[in-house]
Amino acid sequence: MPRLYIEEYTRILAGRHVSIACREGILRDHFAAVINDIKFLNRRGIVTTLYHNLPNRFANQKHFRRMAERLPESRIVRIDAEADFYTTVLERRPAYKLIFLERKFLTDPGGRRLNTLNTHDARNTMQQYNHLFGNASFRSALDKICHRIDQGHLDRVHILPARKHAIKHELFAVEGSGTLIANDFQEAFLPVVSEADVQLVCAVLDLYKSKGYLKPRGRDYVAAHRDNFFMTQIDSIAVGCAELITIDAQTAELGALAISTRFRGQRVGVFTVNAFIAEARRRGYTRIISLTRNPRLKTLYLAMGFLQRSPREYVARQAKSPGTPMFVRENLSPETP
Repeated sequence: MPRLYIEEYTRILAGRHVSIACREGILRDHFAAVINDIKFLNRRGIVTTLYHNLPNRFANQKHFRRMAERLPESRIVRIDAEADFYTTVLERRPAYKLIFLERKFLTDPGGRRLNTLNTHDARNTMQQYNHLFGNASFRSALDKICHRIDQGHLDRVHILPARKHAIKHELFAVEGSGTLIANDFQEAFLPVVSEADVQLVCAVLDLYKSKGYLKPRGRDYVAAHRDNFFMTQIDSIAVGCAELITIDAQTAELGALAISTRFRGQRVGVFTVNAFIAEARRRGYTRIISLTRNPRLKTLYLAMGFLQRSPREYVARQAKSPGTPMFVRENLSPETP
């Protein structure tokens, strides 16, 4: 089960409007899970609307009563069962986030969950392979979602598989639980200044523990060296981090570089390394080194002008990580991109 960062993300979401759209069959099958997640959002001060299309017949009266009883702070909107559910929801009042609960993940051809997409990539994905969802009509729904985002009527649409804690894990965990579609992801490279920031950096670093590419850095280490740590955020979601370690007056080491897979394909690594270079240059460094065995980072470094080599003056640093390749970028200047 993913770790939740309730307090950290509540500060982002409290007072904002989140709409949840769930078709009748899915709502019946996951009724308690959906209601519990929405109730959790309400307790965190998040404004919610639930859209559903349960037919107005006697068999569903118990569901109507339970929704009204359990969600007194939420706006509940029933879409006529004869109407196109997706079109009707998309034309309703816009929200900060719109969540569609479906039966399955949105995946790539290899079966891996797609964490984030812009509308261009979403359309390309649907053209390449059609059977992403149990609901065959979702292809046209995705076209409508992309159109509304492109037209500026929506900013953020999340597509989640309906299950226990799905909404909670999407909004309060680092890795999320579904797919986020948006075009204007807001990037920031921020210094770590608070205990909440320390916790989020540790959350990103924890994702890499099992991969063996990073030396362990616990909460105490991050807290003690917080002045050297930076966090990459996209849409106020912690998705990356880096540590700036002074080697000498001219050289900074790019350490603890970790990038969440949640925003894979959004060039988060490129943004983070460029932001780190800008910060190192601002501090007066003219050279950056970094040591890694991570094949993804090796490719990234080489594409961004780093050279794989071990200069003699860094033999002591290299000796601390025997067998780990060193990458060097030199001649940092105000003109360096």
